[in-house]
Amino acid sequence: MAEEKYETVSQTRPGDKVIRKTRGPRKRLRVAPDVPGAVRFIKFIATSTPFLPMLAIWVVLWLIFCAGFYFAEHNANAEHVYSYGQALWWGMAAVETMGTPYKPVTLAGEVLGGIWAILGVVLFWGAIIASVTAYFSKRREGVVKQIIATLEYNLERLDELSVEELEILKDTADGLIDAKIEKHEGGD
Repeated sequence: MAEEKYETVSQTRPGDKVIRKTRGPRKRLRVAPDVPGAVRFIKFIATSTPFLPMLAIWVVLWLIFCAGFYFAEHNANAEHVYSYGQALWWGMAAVETMGTPYKPVTLAGEVLGGIWAILGVVLFWGAIIASVTAYFSKRREGVVKQIIATLEYNLERLDELSVEELEILKDTADGLIDAKIEKHEGGD
């Protein structure tokens, strides 16, 4: 494996020393979609947001409410709900806000339908909106938070770092600590 080279980058603040790995030759413009970017997005959503647990809760509740709707409606004078599959379709249509031709005819069906319509929409769309918002909010973190996250990541894999990387890590941590001390001394 080739030795990694580093280059100095222009300062973002006076006194900062920023370096990055030297980049290889520029790659050609992609014709295919950015698969690594999509994979990073999906990985972030799966590991750093409550999307998957919320989706699991939603599926369980969907199955329960649809079973309740089926049992409430299948013996009623409603020939539109003749199977559990029809009830599942009703439950999905109610959450997706696309409407459904299956209007409940029993009081129990109407109550279950109303509760499911509200609860399902809140859980389903709320989880999606919260996860996407978390993804884009993370990208807007401040430079210091990104540096601290990088330090934490490197501290977790300390044994794998080269001597040069350890020196960079030490200098960066020292700089952050010195800046924090100066800030406290100036504010007192």
